[in-house]
Amino acid sequence: MALVKSLSVLPTLEDDLSRLEQILIDSVIAENDYLTEIASHLITAGGKRVRPGFTIAASGVETAIAENVSRSVLLGGVAVELVHLGSLYHDDVMDEAELRRTVPSVNALWGNLTAILAGDFLLARASEIAASLGTEVAGLLAKTIGELCEGQILELQSTFKIDRSLDSYERSISGKTASLLATACKIGGLTAGLSRENIDAISAFGHSYGMAFQIIDDILDLTATDEELGKPSGNDLIEGVYTLPVIAAFSTKYGDELEALLGNEISLDERDRARELIRKSGGVADALTRARHWTSQAVSSLDCLPDSEATTAFHAATEHLINRASSTTFDELNQ
Repeated sequence: MALVKSLSVLPTLEDDLSRLEQILIDSVIAENDYLTEIASHLITAGGKRVRPGFTIAASGVETAIAENVSRSVLLGGVAVELVHLGSLYHDDVMDEAELRRTVPSVNALWGNLTAILAGDFLLARASEIAASLGTEVAGLLAKTIGELCEGQILELQSTFKIDRSLDSYERSISGKTASLLATACKIGGLTAGLSRENIDAISAFGHSYGMAFQIIDDILDLTATDEELGKPSGNDLIEGVYTLPVIAAFSTKYGDELEALLGNEISLDERDRARELIRKSGGVADALTRARHWTSQAVSSLDCLPDSEATTAFHAATEHLINRASSTTFDELNQ
């Protein structure tokens, strides 16, 4: 079940997301039909729409009973999703990925140069929409795009480094993942005219949720199947990106063998052996504990918000996130 479905306690969410989907499709129509096809590729492939879902939910935290959101809120959600999509186009080029959302990646179909330009086009459209929502939203989105780049650069600096630290890892995911989820929530608050106090609280929630979200995504890369992920599992190990479960495993009795395997390019057999060692080491369980720390922080951020269906939905989303990883991890560790 997609994470955004955990927000389904909001009775208007499905309708709002349907309205948003049409705006999202329309937003990437270019004068050139070829560019339109490429820019639409991952939109038509589907997606969880977690970020715009959070924008919609954040806009309603001061309203006890959920109502359909304004077009401005939907445009804010579209801008955030376009930034996310643009970053995926660029990520797949860097990773030389062939699959995304169970379909061939843009770079696999049209080549790296086209994928980079199409990603830039999506970021440009996001910026254009943000500008229409006011200078604060435009500035916030521009800052977030910068943070995404910084987070990705930090990750690139750490590739194949077996001495990567927790601090280095968390600074990277704060930029490349948590910043955009925080922005999704903040834009929802800004476009709905929430109080500054509540905007700050919901933004803090988005950041903490984003930290947990990325840690759990990294856990699933080591424990889920290709079919469950919609892309090859274990790919981070192939790319030399050592995530939290790997960092934790290095300090266990399996660390020496793991260090002998990693630190440079590896074969698929070596990847599978590394995954086995990481699961045996307890590294996955340690990472799950850290994810729970961040979900606890996220829930604490909700405590000062008014009682509303939107606030209840955010509680449900947080619970669903940790349950998703816990059930997968439990199944893996008991095979």
